[in-house]
Amino acid sequence: MATKKSNILYVVVPCYNESEVLEETTKRLTEKLNQMIKDKLIDKKSKIMYVNDGSKDNTWDLIAKFNQENNLVTGVNLSKNRGHQNALLAGLMTAKEYADIVISMDADLQDDIEVMNQMVSEYKKGSAIVYGVRNSRKKDTWFKKHTAQMFYKLMKLLGVDVIYNHADYRLLSKRVLEELANYKEVNLFLRGIIPLIGFKSSIVTYERHERFAGVSKYPLKKMINFAIEGILSFSVKPLRIITLSGFFISLISFLFLLYVVIGHFITGNVAGWTTIVTLICFFGGFQIFCIGVIGEYIGKIYSETKQRPRYTIEEVLTND
Repeated sequence: MATKKSNILYVVVPCYNESEVLEETTKRLTEKLNQMIKDKLIDKKSKIMYVNDGSKDNTWDLIAKFNQENNLVTGVNLSKNRGHQNALLAGLMTAKEYADIVISMDADLQDDIEVMNQMVSEYKKGSAIVYGVRNSRKKDTWFKKHTAQMFYKLMKLLGVDVIYNHADYRLLSKRVLEELANYKEVNLFLRGIIPLIGFKSSIVTYERHERFAGVSKYPLKKMINFAIEGILSFSVKPLRIITLSGFFISLISFLFLLYVVIGHFITGNVAGWTTIVTLICFFGGFQIFCIGVIGEYIGKIYSETKQRPRYTIEEVLTND
């Protein structure tokens, strides 16, 4: 006889300057969780857990207010801004002490909360991880659509196991969260770490909505940094590419040297200064680029060896 699965659900929502959207997010998530409890999909002890990532507005004051007024709302307040991935991890590690399953999502209501039912259903069928995957990018700008596609293709090319069109909207079981706690990386890229854990997984697709209010917390600069973080944290192929490129360029240089020497003895002419200067500039620039890539890896090693805490929790609001 199969053992009935526990189903206390915590919805973990990282927040950074989300005061404009938080009231609506709380309203919709409260309605959703109450309906799921009524339908007996999840336990009545299920909660919403907001994680305040050092917001500069009154986000934490709102979370504290909702915690007092709404028995479904709990909160975690970080001592300072540590970035989305660290805030998300702080919420996951806190929630795993209370929950059987956790769904992570952003506060801006772009993730379709209606597919939570499907996520929980997939969990009950045996999936330890359920990925929320966008079914299209029709609402994205041309630039964002194509850069996102390029990012996923590049990650696959470099050997990083990521789920195409998946961000951080996912369900994780308690077992997965316990295993995630064993991953001690300071340079966090959860989209790459979660697939490494293994266990049975499944996918639910949804249409991503427009942001309800406020502005995106991921401008172009942050998106580029995030992409670099993912590549350098999960692949050494850039270093191998440098090695192969160095060998290839050395071969070309040797052939060019033969050309110059042979040309000198046959015609008595010396290769022109334009060619020499062009080659010096090219090889000099390429060497600086290679040193920069190697430096990035050394920087990651430096951060990892210090083993500083990835986040510091200042306060936790429960509502038992």
